[in-house]
Amino acid sequence: MSDAPLVRRAEPADLPRVAELAVLHAQYERAAPPAEDLATRLAALLFGTPADSPAPRLRCLVAQLPGGEIVGYATCAPEVSTWGACEYLHMDCLFLVPGHRGLGVGGLLMDAVLAEARDLGLTEIQWNTPTWNEGAIRFYDRLGAHAKEKLRYSLPVEG
Repeated sequence: MSDAPLVRRAEPADLPRVAELAVLHAQYERAAPPAEDLATRLAALLFGTPADSPAPRLRCLVAQLPGGEIVGYATCAPEVSTWGACEYLHMDCLFLVPGHRGLGVGGLLMDAVLAEARDLGLTEIQWNTPTWNEGAIRFYDRLGAHAKEKLRYSLPVEG
């Protein structure tokens, strides 16, 4: 058995841990906590396949240590750029628990996200990170990513 972490697609049994990591991620980013039924809601997006779609809407990759502990995750989904008149892969989350950052696990997750984009025939990945998250910014810069300065808005839809 290898001592290296493994990155693989999430399985239904991973959902409680992915939901725990999402809570830690939200805390880290100083955001509101996810919904309490997050694991159930993610199950529909990750493993439910609408009749008119060949694949689930959301993809989730997990970083697993040789002993089985999941220490990180990345989620992504295809989106559309009007200006580019093309699809791209939107990486919604990439998170590693403290103590596992700077050890190459984030790079393994990014490689897996890149593979998802290639498998989908997409030529670009886009994502957001808080402006104060200097460690993530350094990581993404080392990958050769280019930052675009924009504000991200959210507007609840009532009723």
